[in-house]
Amino acid sequence: MFNLSRFITQNARTTPEAEALVYEDVRLDWRNLEARVGHLAYGLRQHGVKEGSIVALLMKNSLAYAELIYAIGHIGAIVLPLNFRLSADEVRYITAHAGADLIFADELFLAAAENAELPVVVVDEAGQRDLGAVLTPVQAGRRQVGIVPRGRNDIFRLMYTSGTTSRPKGVVHTYDNYYWKCYDHILTLGLTNASRLLIVGPMYHVGGCDLPGLAVHLAGGLILIQRDFDPRNVLEGIARERINGVWLAPVMSNDILALPKVKETDHASLRWCIAGGERTPESRIRAFMEHFPNARYIDAYGMTETCSGDTMMNPGRELEKIGSVGRPLRFVEIEIRDDDGNLLLAGQEGEICMRGPKVMREYWRDPDTTAATFHSDGFLRSGDVGYMDEDGFLFITDRQKDMIISGGENIASSEVERVIYDHPAVKEAAVFARAHPRWGEIAVAAVVLAENRSLSFEELLQHCQKSLAKFKCPKDLVILPELPRNPSGKVLKRVLRDRDRQGQLDAVSAMEAASR
Repeated sequence: MFNLSRFITQNARTTPEAEALVYEDVRLDWRNLEARVGHLAYGLRQHGVKEGSIVALLMKNSLAYAELIYAIGHIGAIVLPLNFRLSADEVRYITAHAGADLIFADELFLAAAENAELPVVVVDEAGQRDLGAVLTPVQAGRRQVGIVPRGRNDIFRLMYTSGTTSRPKGVVHTYDNYYWKCYDHILTLGLTNASRLLIVGPMYHVGGCDLPGLAVHLAGGLILIQRDFDPRNVLEGIARERINGVWLAPVMSNDILALPKVKETDHASLRWCIAGGERTPESRIRAFMEHFPNARYIDAYGMTETCSGDTMMNPGRELEKIGSVGRPLRFVEIEIRDDDGNLLLAGQEGEICMRGPKVMREYWRDPDTTAATFHSDGFLRSGDVGYMDEDGFLFITDRQKDMIISGGENIASSEVERVIYDHPAVKEAAVFARAHPRWGEIAVAAVVLAENRSLSFEELLQHCQKSLAKFKCPKDLVILPELPRNPSGKVLKRVLRDRDRQGQLDAVSAMEAASR
């Protein structure tokens, strides 16, 4: 029996009074968490959720989010986390493609949820703290419902991720994938029942939910959930709850390190911080070491397709191997291959390919993309370019996939381009990444205008915001007479990035704007 609620039950039997979850002023031990998950599962049944149902979550972090993950799986249903920053059209596409049956949505996101034309359960402030009691009154005690046993190959979760296609792809996570992910992180990070994790990254994201996320509960430890990221609240939470581990997107760690009095906070309990989303500059690692002398900054690499965390930096090697994202974990094979799938030697650049029990088996309802993503021997093609050194450390150097990573979020250029092409003033468009000191990268649109048409950045932004999440929309616009292409007609985005970095695109944009 692989349901995640099983390790809630096990911990409730062995250490019933040990604390499991903390959210705002609510503190739950294992006995209470088990009762609440069972009662919430009962409430889900009353709302028509059954074995195989797909339940979407359009919510910020809360107790309800964690309890829903456990309760949905308890009755054999499937979790569908949704990025709450998506537009209403994006939410509708994903829920329709996934075949969702029901949406739980925070009041803040009700309009987007209702646009999906599915039954919606609104999660208000009371629901964030005790959703089971909101769904089913508890005056007569918390109700329970029998577990629907799940096997290792049953689907635990569908998680949609931006890719090279114009629409997000649904990654299928089985229970086998998730447990192997947990085992790898437990062994690598030394998680035990004394572990105390802060989850402040959004739980719709593998960084927040999985790195190491609920693996801490499997080990019997405590999780503190914070609803929104605030750098001072993070430090206060670390001090108050004696947190010893956290995952932070690069923009989060930057904001914390930028606080003027970070050294005055008592954060001696912190032992590690896992980075995510980009290669970490040496200056940030040194700043982290200065501010958190008892902790180490763990550069890591992973994908939604692998449940996150495929490599992590080894203790004490951070500066010696600066620029590396560490070595592969125990249950992950990583090889560097050329375009034909041939294995490359140490130091040679090629595509990063991965195989192992935590690697997904397929994209949901997309056999063609699934087939194109795997080599015949089962290695997943990441779309990222890098090399392994003689010591087995992985270095990421580029991305084959046309992807922008902004604030730890993936943005598929093709997805943004699809929307831009719908604007009547646009003849040709290409979206590329520009380096940004806060977000890592931002999306920039290069546009060739249709004849006798004009387009301002404000007009383009308003157009894109109708169909795309705000974080995906271009942050700048350059107008070009033509896009750079190779002899076969493919747009050369590396040329666009290079010209933009050298300031040439701004000049072209200004000249073009002045001439129209």
